[in-house]
Amino acid sequence: MTNKYNNVYLNLVATVVGPVEHNGPLSKRFDRFYEDMYMHEKTFESAEVHLMRESIDILKDKIGKKDRINLFIAGDLQNQITASCYSALKLNVPFLGVYSACASNVEGLIIASNLIDTKKVKNSIVSVSSHNMVSERQFRNPTEYGGPKPMSATFTATGAASAYLSSIKSEIRIESSTIGKVCDMEQNDANNMGACMAVAAANTIYKHLKDLKRDVNYYDLILTGDLGVYGKEILKEYMQKEYNIDLSRNYNDCGVLLYDRENQKEVQAGGSGPVCSALVIYGDIVPKLRNKDLKRVLYVATGALFSPTSIFQKENILSIAHAISMEVVE
Repeated sequence: MTNKYNNVYLNLVATVVGPVEHNGPLSKRFDRFYEDMYMHEKTFESAEVHLMRESIDILKDKIGKKDRINLFIAGDLQNQITASCYSALKLNVPFLGVYSACASNVEGLIIASNLIDTKKVKNSIVSVSSHNMVSERQFRNPTEYGGPKPMSATFTATGAASAYLSSIKSEIRIESSTIGKVCDMEQNDANNMGACMAVAAANTIYKHLKDLKRDVNYYDLILTGDLGVYGKEILKEYMQKEYNIDLSRNYNDCGVLLYDRENQKEVQAGGSGPVCSALVIYGDIVPKLRNKDLKRVLYVATGALFSPTSIFQKENILSIAHAISMEVVE
C-alpha cells in the first residue's frame, strides 16, 4: 500500500544514545549521550524508559510552548512495548503503541503522516527506543552466559529518538510511504537478522518504485533499517536478480553506518533495534536534507517479527519492511 502526502512535514528531531553509539562515527550528531548503560537508573529496563523520556523532553524543548501535542506514537522491543507505555504515561496525551520490531519507527511515521494529511490531527510526536542489554537477553542468548555470537549477529543499539511531524511547513516534507507485507524467508536463526529481513526490504522497495512509477535513481539515497553487512549484500543481490534493479549507486544500510566495525568489534555485523535506523536518519540524514546535500531519501526500516517463544519452538522468523520518502522543500 503506497500513499502520497500533500501537507506533512518533519519539523524537529531529538536523539539520545548510549556509550557504544557515542563512540561510533556519528558521535557528534546526537543531542545527548551516556557513558554507561544504566542512565542513572537501577535496571536496564528503567534505563530504556529514561532514554525515551529524555528524547521526548529534548524534542519538547525544541518545539516550545507554541503547539499542543495532539498524539504520541511509540514503539520499542521490551515485552508489551513497556518503555513506550511508561513514556506515554509521563507525556499524558493520546497514545498509540506500535510494534514492527526494528521497523517500528517508520510504522509510527506512516501512521502520523496519514492522520496529519487527512487533518485528523495537526501534529504528532513519534518515538522509538532500544537498549542492548534489555534486547539481547530477551531475544538472544542470555548475556549472563557470556556465550560468543556468530559474525552474522547484529548489535542492538542503545538509545532513543523522537520526531515531531506536523502540517506546519518546514525544510523537509514527508512525500510518500509504502506499507510492507509480512515475508517468510524460512530462516530461524536469531543471530542472522539480515538474512531474515532482506527480502522484505526488497519487496517494499520494489513496490514503492512500481506504485509511484519511479526509477531507483529518483532518490539520492535509499537507506534500509538494519540489515547489517551481510543482509545488505543479500538485498543488493536479490534486487538485481529478481527485479533487475541496481542498488550499487545510491544504497546503504543504517546498521552499517551507525558503528565503526573495524574498531568496535562488539558490533559484529552492524547495528539493529528500533532506534538504530532512527539515530542514523535523525542524526545524520536529516541535517544533510536541511543543508540540501541530499534532496530525496527513501527510508526503508526492516523488522524481524519473532519472540523468544517462537524461536524456542523452531518457528520461522517472519519479517516486514515499511518505507517513507523524505524530500527537501524547494
